[in-house]
Amino acid sequence: MTYARVRVTPGAKRESIITTDDKSFSISVREPAERNLANIRVRELLAEHFGVAVGKIKRVAGHRSPQKVFDVMI
Repeated sequence: MTYARVRVTPGAKRESIITTDDKSFSISVREPAERNLANIRVRELLAEHFGVAVGKIKRVAGHRSPQKVFDVMI
């Protein structure tokens, strides 16, 4: 089990993942911050980055905040 701290920027023109340190990321997504769309896309990007299924990524904190904590089950 690994925790990843994520700073999310929804509604960006380009998607990107920037690793700020070992377990911290700055992620920009195209999806807006409504109806959980941005959070879903962040989970997909984290799953792709860590090479795991989307179901192995769970949001632990920060549902309505741009700063989130995800649990990555590796």
